[in-house]
Amino acid sequence: MKRTLKVRVGSANSALDRFEATWNRATRGEKVSTEHVLTFANLQLLLRTLTPARWTLLERLRAEGPLSVNELARRLQRDYKNVHGDVKRLAELGLIERRKDALVSVAWDVVRAEMRLAA
Repeated sequence: MKRTLKVRVGSANSALDRFEATWNRATRGEKVSTEHVLTFANLQLLLRTLTPARWTLLERLRAEGPLSVNELARRLQRDYKNVHGDVKRLAELGLIERRKDALVSVAWDVVRAEMRLAA
């Protein structure tokens, strides 16, 4: 089964609304599916966080499998310090997993972005 992460732009209130709706379905005994969502407060924050360099890092890591940060930097032809910082931030967000063997890997098979235009 593919692990999917949804990336959204929205408020904390919208996340709480989704949680409440799920809670209500569960208390009524309805089936509740697991949904993994990463929500950013605004589009500017999303774009500052998921930069083109970080997205390329995710794509490379997903395609080539678990790597050390040093090897990842070498393959991306980027400075180790910058890649290390990107890996740290992406791990904090749950997009990358740090393994016990000191390798990093992408936690998701699919990352789906959802952005609504303001009404």
